[in-house]
Amino acid sequence: MSSVPLVSRDPAIVQSVRAAWWFVVALAAVAASVWSFSNVQRVPPESQAVVMRFGRIVRIQRAGLLLAWPRPFEFVELLPGPARVLEQPITTLVRDPRARALDPSPSASTSPGDTTLPFNDMSSWGFHPDAATGTNGTPFPDALAGSGYVLTGNVAVVQLGATLYYRVSSPVDYVLQRGLLAPALERISTAAVEEAAAARDLDAILVGRPELLAADAQMAAQRERLRDDVARGVERRLRTLETMHAGLGIEVVRVDLTANVPSAAVDAFNSVLSSLQTAERNTADARTAAETTRQTAQQRADEIIQQATASATERTSTAQSETQTIQQLETALHADSDGGLLARAYRERIAQILSKAGHVTTIDPYDTSSLVLPGKAP
Repeated sequence: MSSVPLVSRDPAIVQSVRAAWWFVVALAAVAASVWSFSNVQRVPPESQAVVMRFGRIVRIQRAGLLLAWPRPFEFVELLPGPARVLEQPITTLVRDPRARALDPSPSASTSPGDTTLPFNDMSSWGFHPDAATGTNGTPFPDALAGSGYVLTGNVAVVQLGATLYYRVSSPVDYVLQRGLLAPALERISTAAVEEAAAARDLDAILVGRPELLAADAQMAAQRERLRDDVARGVERRLRTLETMHAGLGIEVVRVDLTANVPSAAVDAFNSVLSSLQTAERNTADARTAAETTRQTAQQRADEIIQQATASATERTSTAQSETQTIQQLETALHADSDGGLLARAYRERIAQILSKAGHVTTIDPYDTSSLVLPGKAP
């Protein structure tokens, strides 16, 4: 009985096994090299890297070539650089689609020319009983029914959309809180917006009453400061978290806000605006008519005054002309400068008077024998 050798002594087989062995060794060496340099990477511009060794942050790497141990010894996480601005839309301030679907149409309750609303018809004021319940008849919670609305200081309602812009200031805190960053910013920004809105009236947020736009400069200044107040409110809350050793590792760059009135109140604002425009137009027409009447009356008064002045001047001149002889006579008599002036004046005037008579009878004033009696003409 012959025995079979355990290892073949065939040179071809031995060479094949040796080649396969060296191939496996080379492949393992290549894999080890690739694994050894797996964390050697390039940090892009406007980015930074956090190197964690066994879960502990050991260093921060700016843009450039990063040398780190392979995993699982060290982990590398890329973060935005300190100069890169990130954007976070605040979705909590957006009205819920389920509530928005049940909102009344802005122009469904009134016609374009109708500016009056029936008092007993609550649907015309934007309130619908069905809007508080879902499709299956279950009532909506208050948070859902009032979603997207912010209460102002004068108990008005406004819709404020906010977008927060920030940058990473502390990479360590940012990495530790990265999973909670979005919901934390939602709550912090919503609280800051609600606080800023509650501290001012509706006209200090948007132009609710255009008639006060030019008259109230303080409201316009408050509208300009609204975004700054919200940004400061967010920054103040971030600093509070840092004092509690729960900082988010970010700093606020700016906050963009968009303010709108609820859709159900658009018709009311449009009606008020139309009424104000109509009142201003009527006031302007009345002022124009009053000014026209005043100018006409002033012209008539000027004409009457001019006519009275001219008539008075003419009558004064006529009176002075007619009394000139008497004044001269009076002066001469008082001064006793011309004794025959009275006789000459009498003869001049009596001649003019007698020339207008048809028949003249003269009687000697010293002759008592003559008598003149009135009678009928022959």
